[in-house]
Amino acid sequence: MNRSWMFAPAIFLLISGCSSNYRGVECQGEIKSLAGRPLGSTSAMIMDRYNSFTVTMPQEKAKVESGMLHSTDRTLYIPSAVTTEGFLAQRVSDKKFAIIDSRQDKWITYTCPK
Repeated sequence: MNRSWMFAPAIFLLISGCSSNYRGVECQGEIKSLAGRPLGSTSAMIMDRYNSFTVTMPQEKAKVESGMLHSTDRTLYIPSAVTTEGFLAQRVSDKKFAIIDSRQDKWITYTCPK
């Protein structure tokens, strides 16, 4: 018996997992000024990849990629990155993400239903 066929199911699962159509989860966002004054609410699709995430905002027709998040100790410090647009992106928890735009005095915190 040819042993290469033994690995066919595992290879199929690996390939199908990599070609997933996962588009993220819809999350509700709370918009505040940097001082904490409420400015409204929004929603976005967030694709979480643990070390990075993508926020797709259909109302603003915008997409923000966090890039690789950094933290010297995830138990003490929030993993963060500066995006190419100049925003601060933070993965606050498994279901909470933040995009901070200091130039527009805007801080959006998204909470996902996971």
